[in-house]
Amino acid sequence: MNNVNLLIGGKEVEARSGASFERRNPVSGHVVSRSAAAGAADAIAAVDAAAAAFPAWSALGPGARRAKLNKAADLLEARAADFAAVVRDETGATAGWGHFNVHLAAGMLREAAAMTSQIGGEVIPSDVPGSLAMAYRQPAGVVFGIAPWNAPIILGVRAVAMPLACGNTVVLKSSEVCPATHLLIGTVLHEAGLGDGVINVIHTDVKDAQAVTEAVIGHPAVKRINFTGSSRVGRILAQLAAKYLKPILLELGGKAPLLVLADADIDAAVDATVFGAFANQGQICMSTERVIVQRSVADEFAQKLAKRVAALPVGNPNEGEFVLGSVVGTPTVQRVQRLVAEAVKQGAKVLCGGDAKGTIMSGLVVDHVTPAMALFREESFGPQVSITRVDTVDEAVRFANDSEYGLSAAVFTRDLARGIEVAKRIDSGICHINGPTVHDEAQMPFGGVKSSGYGRFGGKAGVDAFTELRWITLQTTPRHYPF
Repeated sequence: MNNVNLLIGGKEVEARSGASFERRNPVSGHVVSRSAAAGAADAIAAVDAAAAAFPAWSALGPGARRAKLNKAADLLEARAADFAAVVRDETGATAGWGHFNVHLAAGMLREAAAMTSQIGGEVIPSDVPGSLAMAYRQPAGVVFGIAPWNAPIILGVRAVAMPLACGNTVVLKSSEVCPATHLLIGTVLHEAGLGDGVINVIHTDVKDAQAVTEAVIGHPAVKRINFTGSSRVGRILAQLAAKYLKPILLELGGKAPLLVLADADIDAAVDATVFGAFANQGQICMSTERVIVQRSVADEFAQKLAKRVAALPVGNPNEGEFVLGSVVGTPTVQRVQRLVAEAVKQGAKVLCGGDAKGTIMSGLVVDHVTPAMALFREESFGPQVSITRVDTVDEAVRFANDSEYGLSAAVFTRDLARGIEVAKRIDSGICHINGPTVHDEAQMPFGGVKSSGYGRFGGKAGVDAFTELRWITLQTTPRHYPF
């Protein structure tokens, strides 16, 4: 069992109240981590530590920040086995998912490191004679990052990497599902030599989360907030941020559609659907939850998809390596089974899957799903994918957009020009043509629209999010005034 402390000002400490909470492995039920539960006073101490560290960290040159972030990437990879083990214990994910998280997170740190020398401004022509006008980017201050459990290393690192590269200091609030995983991220960054207080990690019990979060957001030193998680919580955080007039970047839920047009490569579409729907048991914000397929190829697609999914290895991640391991908890099993059962009563047909042993579920494929069904609309966040049959491309686009969410999407067609045109008509922050809905690269502008949030992580968009853009002028000649 991991005993998990808070990381504040470079030191691991217990909560001032002595409070703690437990995390149990979803398969075995055994306690795998006992974490300090921060109160408002602990959270304020973390922000104060970050604020104290800000002048020195923000004054470092880009080369020095780059070297430290690259060292952190090396240390992260060196502890890949430790990360994979703790992710498995806390979330029930497979070892393969844990190692993939490490690989992508290390790349995010290196990409952030590369961006330290790309935080540029511009000279803007001024109408005032002799005025040199500049748009200048500078670190904002303390950034508050809130990370989820489903891709805990990737999204924990994403919450802090670009803010640090831009010269900010950070307070990371872990998910209550994986506090040990998120503390390990902070430990690695601190060991890379960032300095005391540059990275701080706090954990909260669910019952205290809102009060602690408001204490952080309301702190004058906190200048930016980023959150990855559910749309429900995102709305609460957006209201808190508005209350204190703090900019917030939100990456929230999804119900990603994958469109299979009549001229698509069906085998390629099946491959992308299997990966996009069942990676990490479908517990990814970009997971393919809805396949919208033209009727002329729907039978072939459905048959091939069901055959592939039925053959996916399923098992206890504590006992071996499987494609489908455990979901995060029994509420996920109950939610997926409820949505599917309701859809079947309305005329949908289960092609494969549905079995569950505790939190270990086989993959579900549900055909003949219509927009009238909750399965079409509600985020299931589990190992299932639905098939909806349409007659025309216009109908496929209309159904794809008939959702409150708009994070990721995909279109399969051999007509690439039409693929581009269809992609432009889909309401989503991300769309892939002839590729899966699950696709992330550190340098890309990642984010959604509608109830999937606003703002963008990654690359130059991340620089925009985590710096302050200022207008600075230098008067080089005597200036004329009207009086």
